[in-house]
Amino acid sequence: MLAYLLKRFFLIVPTFLGITFVTFLIIQLAPGNPVSLKIQQLGGEGIKSETVSREVIEQTKKLYGLDKPFSVQYLQWLKRIVTFDFGESYKDHRPVLKKIGEALPITLLLNLISIFLIYTISIPLGVFSAVRPDSRTDKIITLFLFILYSLPSFWIAMILIMFVGGGEYLDLFPVVGLFSRGIEQLSWWGKIGNASWHLVLPVITLTLGGFAFMTRFSRAQLLEVIRQDYIRTARAKGVPERWVVWKHAVRNALIPMITLMGTLLPGLIGGSVIVEQIFTIPGMGKLGFEAVLSRDYPTVMAIAAIEALLTLLSILISDLLYVMVDPRISFERRQS
Repeated sequence: MLAYLLKRFFLIVPTFLGITFVTFLIIQLAPGNPVSLKIQQLGGEGIKSETVSREVIEQTKKLYGLDKPFSVQYLQWLKRIVTFDFGESYKDHRPVLKKIGEALPITLLLNLISIFLIYTISIPLGVFSAVRPDSRTDKIITLFLFILYSLPSFWIAMILIMFVGGGEYLDLFPVVGLFSRGIEQLSWWGKIGNASWHLVLPVITLTLGGFAFMTRFSRAQLLEVIRQDYIRTARAKGVPERWVVWKHAVRNALIPMITLMGTLLPGLIGGSVIVEQIFTIPGMGKLGFEAVLSRDYPTVMAIAAIEALLTLLSILISDLLYVMVDPRISFERRQS
């Protein structure tokens, strides 16, 4: 097991370097840069861009380190992140690591709650639908899931705000921020309750798409497993149907679902950009969106690096869970 973990760890390193290099290249090739934004700001303060001298442009490039070649900039960035030094934000000159430290826990909380709900609800519902194939209940669930899967998250958010967020009908849940004003005066349990109240609509918006997909996926996987010969043999031996489904069929159908877990977290973090923007939640999605608009290179690269690392670690955890779900799989076989 140790040899397998070491091998996977050393595979993470070149993959991480490749992801960060491509991200760094895309940022450099994208139109606009901090220098042009600085010049626009000077123009907004009464100084026209035509009057900005070449010397000011060069000084601004030197200030941000943009006067060096691309390869030098990338190597300097790599050298800094070894010591977890992501530099200062071009936007407000705050340490990038501190800004991410404030935003990352919020996004992780939002996504972990969403993943928990997706797996907790979708797997039993997929099993319920799979053991009743082509029945009226199965068709109703299938139609409902297809409709749900086709709805974009921003549209769901708008509908929720309109109907239960005080838009035109009920005013049941807040639609802005993570806490209410005066949160400092509440007890610890009061703060937990207030944050949970604010997270209801963002979690629903983030969960519905993944919930529909995972339910359909678990149904399809279970239908394939319950048609296997060993399931038929278990039924012929008189094993109770509930035991056949949950002990023999579901356990084998879980393996592909664990594979998806490794890709679900980065997908949800990407989707949280829209949710956090709509509900004004100060998470990684909102921070990344504002960093892209302001050409804040250090913040964009730090977010890309952290999300790449989380993705690679979640894939590694998925591989480790394989062995727990299916004893036939060993680390030595996966290594070979």
